[in-house]
Amino acid sequence: MNTKRPHEGAAAGAVMLTQQQALWFELMQFYIREAWLLDERKLKEWLDLFTEDVLYFMPRRKNVLRRELQREVTPLGDLAILEEDRRYLEMRVARLDSGMAWAEDPPSRTRHLIGNLEVVRLDNGEVQAKTAFLVYRSHLETDHQLLSGSREDVLRKVNGTWKVARRTIVLDANVLLDKNLSVFL
Repeated sequence: MNTKRPHEGAAAGAVMLTQQQALWFELMQFYIREAWLLDERKLKEWLDLFTEDVLYFMPRRKNVLRRELQREVTPLGDLAILEEDRRYLEMRVARLDSGMAWAEDPPSRTRHLIGNLEVVRLDNGEVQAKTAFLVYRSHLETDHQLLSGSREDVLRKVNGTWKVARRTIVLDANVLLDKNLSVFL
């Protein structure tokens, strides 16, 4: 006769995850950590989340008719808001740390909320991840912004750690920002 209660077994309460679910949890933790690094202004640590060959891209968004939706978001090389490599990201972070970025002294306070993660495995061992974001930025007493949009990332493992190899940021707003865009998304 078995005297163990169902909750006393070795596997009691254990949840078996599929590989896809485990990957989703792993990447969600990655994105939560990234948000905290940005909100705590740990920008040098944030840079470590990117590969050496990263492309950090924010295209412009245009108002177009429904039949022209393929033109709504500008392609790479077509006057983007941001089209940066690793060296340029490092220069932006160094400038913010230097005190010479007058628009960020005192620095902005931000809150990055990341969600709606979708993950697709790619054939070459990389993954494509899509997330939605809300970023609240507060600066001085009266200056604040709410930015929303989506990000499509290509992530690759480097020495056992996920890193962003390509990030495309699409803002929901289609007008050029009226404030200095000195925060990272």
